[in-house]
Amino acid sequence: MSYFIKKISRRKILQALIALPALSLFRNRPAVPNPDGIDPDEIVEINGWILRRSDLA
Repeated sequence: MSYFIKKISRRKILQALIALPALSLFRNRPAVPNPDGIDPDEIVEINGWILRRSDLA
C-alpha cells in the first residue's frame, strides 16, 4: 500500500477525493411517470444532502 501511495502525488489523491461526490450525478435515475404521484416521504439526495421530499416544499 505504501508503494502505491508513493507513486501517486498528493494532488492526484485530493483530486480523486473531490471528484467522488460528482459521480452521483452520473447514476441512472428513473423518470417520474406522474408528477402527482410523488410520495412526500420519499428520500432524495440533493447536493450531497439526504432529505425527505416533504422537507423541500
